Amino acid sequence: MEPLIYTMVRAADWREAEAAGAYRGSADDRRDGFLHFSTAAQLRASAAKHRAGEADLVLVEAEAAALGPALRWEPAAGGKRPGLFPHLYGALPLSAVRSAAALPLGADGAHLFPPGIP
Repeated sequence: MEPLIYTMVRAADWREAEAAGAYRGSADDRRDGFLHFSTAAQLRASAAKHRAGEADLVLVEAEAAALGPALRWEPAAGGKRPGLFPHLYGALPLSAVRSAAALPLGADGAHLFPPGIP
């Protein structure tokens, strides 16, 4: 599938992950049993649905191939969103992370994504 996948992490949680050497997920991730990721094409819609207006986020970009069989491509819960989403059944090792950068909000309250995110 896609070579790079993305997740939006609260900054405090990301600092903990950096100290621990792996990101183990948010409360929502732990409830669902996997870490939620999006492709670049899915990211804006995911942010609008799940992180609307939320400040102090870090956009984490990971290499899908580095995650092995723990990464599965599955439909969204309820099947209401088209396409398959990357779900990681396990912790995200920092060795698979390509970049992690602040994901600020614009004046309109929408997240300001870096170039390359459609």
